[in-house]
Amino acid sequence: MEEMEEELKCPVCGSFYREPIILPCSHNICQACARNILVQTPESESPQSRRASGSGVSDYDYLDLDKMSLYSEADSGYGSYGGFASAPTTPCQKSPNGVRVFPPAMPPPATHLSPALASVPRNSCITCPQCHRSLILDDRGLRGFPKNRVLEGVIDRYQQSKAAALKCQLCEKAPKEATVMCEQCDVFYCDPCRLRCHPPRGPLAKHRLVPPAQGRVSRRLSPRKVSTCTDHELENHSMYCVQCKMPVCYQCLEEGKHSSHEVKALGAMWKLHKSQLSQALNGLSDRAKEAKEFLVQLRNMVQQIQENSVEFEACLVAQCDALIDALNRRKAQLLARVNKEHEHKLKVVRDQISHCTVKLRQTTGLMEYCLEVIKENDPSGFLQISDALIRRVHLTEDQWGKGTLTPRMTTDFDLSLDNSPLLQSIHQLDFVQMKTSSPVPATPILQLEECCTHNNSATLSWKQPPLSTVPAEGYILELDDGNGGQFREVYVGKETMCTVDGLHFNSTYNARIKAFNKTGVSQYSKTLVLQTSEDTDSEEQTVPFPVPSERLPLRRMSPFSSTLNLQPSFPRRSYFDFRSSPHQLSLHSSLQSLNAPVAWFAFDPGSAHSDIIFSNDNLTVTCSSYDDRVVLGKTGFSKGVHYWELTVDRYDNHPDPAFGVARNNVMKDVMLGKDDKAWAMYVDNNRSWFMHNNSHTNRTEGGITKGATIGVLLDLNRKTLTFFINDEQQGPIAFENVEGLFFPAVSLNRNVQVTLHTGLPVPDCYSSRASIA
Repeated sequence: MEEMEEELKCPVCGSFYREPIILPCSHNICQACARNILVQTPESESPQSRRASGSGVSDYDYLDLDKMSLYSEADSGYGSYGGFASAPTTPCQKSPNGVRVFPPAMPPPATHLSPALASVPRNSCITCPQCHRSLILDDRGLRGFPKNRVLEGVIDRYQQSKAAALKCQLCEKAPKEATVMCEQCDVFYCDPCRLRCHPPRGPLAKHRLVPPAQGRVSRRLSPRKVSTCTDHELENHSMYCVQCKMPVCYQCLEEGKHSSHEVKALGAMWKLHKSQLSQALNGLSDRAKEAKEFLVQLRNMVQQIQENSVEFEACLVAQCDALIDALNRRKAQLLARVNKEHEHKLKVVRDQISHCTVKLRQTTGLMEYCLEVIKENDPSGFLQISDALIRRVHLTEDQWGKGTLTPRMTTDFDLSLDNSPLLQSIHQLDFVQMKTSSPVPATPILQLEECCTHNNSATLSWKQPPLSTVPAEGYILELDDGNGGQFREVYVGKETMCTVDGLHFNSTYNARIKAFNKTGVSQYSKTLVLQTSEDTDSEEQTVPFPVPSERLPLRRMSPFSSTLNLQPSFPRRSYFDFRSSPHQLSLHSSLQSLNAPVAWFAFDPGSAHSDIIFSNDNLTVTCSSYDDRVVLGKTGFSKGVHYWELTVDRYDNHPDPAFGVARNNVMKDVMLGKDDKAWAMYVDNNRSWFMHNNSHTNRTEGGITKGATIGVLLDLNRKTLTFFINDEQQGPIAFENVEGLFFPAVSLNRNVQVTLHTGLPVPDCYSSRASIA
């Protein structure tokens, strides 16, 4: 809160505001300070005398309008103090914060009123010490300005939150710790200042001095002053004038200048303006966050400039040694990748061996049991179980026929090392080339080790050549349509990594990248070829494929900087290869959508709440908190019909998990459906409800237990969302007119654990209804 302190100090005296008033320009000033900076204008400079003499309108020539004119820049209500024909001759002074302050032209007359409220001289003018706009006071003087009670309250709370040791308010340099507080003066004193400024004699002898802590409590407990009307001091504010934008009393409405204005209830407008201020603060908070990030960037730039300021004559031998060390490290990394590939292949094969062994043992047991059943001579007993056994045998046979006997991994190591670019770079290493290089950026280099595939998304990464001295202001990524057509721009920006979603199945894509700056664009990089697989296998999302010897499979999963959602996401296995681009193509093609029968995906740890616990290759989730937490699927859908199921692995103490779809910016720390970014069904052990934007509808009997299955059907062709429990539709169609990009979503707490099942066909009951419709 210390950063707020400057907002709480008067620009004239430099201390915390005392009885602040609001000027028409919305700035604040202490009432006593306002009295001190009043300036009396000569009679000849008053607006009345100027109009009487027929002189032109000056910066201070006010129109005879109501008080609303004081809030308009178009009126003559504001002007610069320097515009006075006869400026005060009294030398100006400076307040503690550097604002120029003009002392009064004459001392205020003696009166029985308090100094702040005493009548002011005729034609008195007050100039805002912050924006320097001036205003000639009317007959009410300073009483015509409303008091800022909200600012007083903020100052009280701020002072109460300060350190427990209260400081003296009258010490000139380093304030000492206060020993007493005068309840009448409302000032904290140390012993020397109390003896000097508050001697116990005369009228001050009747003042009550209390300990500082008791004085702070009495300040906190003092009743808040009631806001009264500036025109009718005995009336409290009760309504709000919409036209004048100010609180008014009933007397103003009955006989004052607000009688014909639109008014609204004070409480309703109070809540409305609080809401508007909160919304405005959200935008300001974003700007402040960007400013902090920008400051971090600037500080990093300072560090980078300091590092780059080192003389370029930094030893050539040291640079060459660094290149050799980098080559040795790269050699170790490549060997580690080979070992990792080796371990991965062994793990996949051993897992398949284990899986087939268990399945074979189950199949053998079923066969032996069936043979024993065939030996039975009881026809009726045999017929009672024969149908079930026949179905089990056929089902087991079908399970063996779905690619189970196909190896998931090849024995070849599909890795080859292309060192020609590095050798070429070494041969080109020359000081003359570095000094005379073209102002156009160098051609970017695609980083194969950073590229990857996931579902039907392709992540591409690139960088500037190590020896490039010409900075690039941005990059342009181009992709063709998957059918050998023309290239089109899919990303333009400063990032060096981009993920493209929604690629076609069984298609070959060509990708290329170029850099640009103010001078122009670089040459295209080598073309990266992406071959998506057919829609036949879905068990692995990022898999190396057998490719020709000069092709490198891209398998590393990396975080991406920019995502471009072109089409709905479906899982495919892909591989890339590198080839030179023979020529450049134009950029006017677009990707066409392709409806796939099923979608495969898992939960996304990157976007989930930190309390979510993942297991089973991110297919099983639970939570460490008793509060509901949200987790999304990795794949977003914008077209087609998609169905997935979740099985309840654990269900304790009757919680209310929620299942459905959501936007990627849904709130992660509340139940799914509490905001307008999610559409969900939450269910307990007896019944369920549909919920969107915290609106609960369609209570339906039937709940869940351990082992239950919840199905979610998102039909973006018909724009509907439907739920199922144990293969039966739960209630009517839950939501209609759903459009946009949706991610599968679940919210749960620590009493629930669920497992995701994807790649499922649409339920038969829904397919039949859809075909009839």
